[in-house]
Amino acid sequence: MSSLSKTSASPYQDIEVEDKSSDVVWHNASVSHEQRVAAQGHKPAVLWFTGLSGSGKSTVANAVDKLLYDLGCKTYLLDGDNVRHGLNGDLGFSDKDRVENIRRIGEVSKLFVDAGLLVSTAFISPFIADRDLVRKQLADKQFIEVFIDTPLEVCEERDPKGLYKKARAGEIKNFTGIDSAYELPKLPEIHVKTAEKSIKACAEQVVNYLIVNGYINS
Repeated sequence: MSSLSKTSASPYQDIEVEDKSSDVVWHNASVSHEQRVAAQGHKPAVLWFTGLSGSGKSTVANAVDKLLYDLGCKTYLLDGDNVRHGLNGDLGFSDKDRVENIRRIGEVSKLFVDAGLLVSTAFISPFIADRDLVRKQLADKQFIEVFIDTPLEVCEERDPKGLYKKARAGEIKNFTGIDSAYELPKLPEIHVKTAEKSIKACAEQVVNYLIVNGYINS
């Protein structure tokens, strides 16, 4: 039985982030956000790739990052596995840790946007509330949800890391799509179906959205 859902409850509502920085004063930088954006020559935004394990998030995000780089855009790619090797290396895969994982990535993404970059993030990010939290932290049109919509059975067939096999065997707990919920995006800005298109075509779909909507010049 899979755990895909459109409206399942998120653990985020039960978690509060304690503010421990009440004695810290915000320091205004000499170079403004507007100046940084003007220097880049394109609009900054977060391309938030979300989808099941094995859906192709990292592969498509990497292809998009290369296309944008070739167009002269200033970019950065935050990959789920890579970030867990460092910044989020202290987190597990419980619902609580997944929430904190996405909260931290949201804060890091916000810094990249402030610097004027187009940043791609490739994380399962299974809960709608968490994705919405990141969206609310950014200005209008700076959060672009990219739903990598790949059927569970296709993800299991791919199973590039052998994780589904382990999850089915009970060797991995809290695995998204198996015994942990994935909440489907309701209105993603970009809806990508990797089972129907090549990686190149999927990446071009994302970049074309940025061109059509005035983020970058073709």
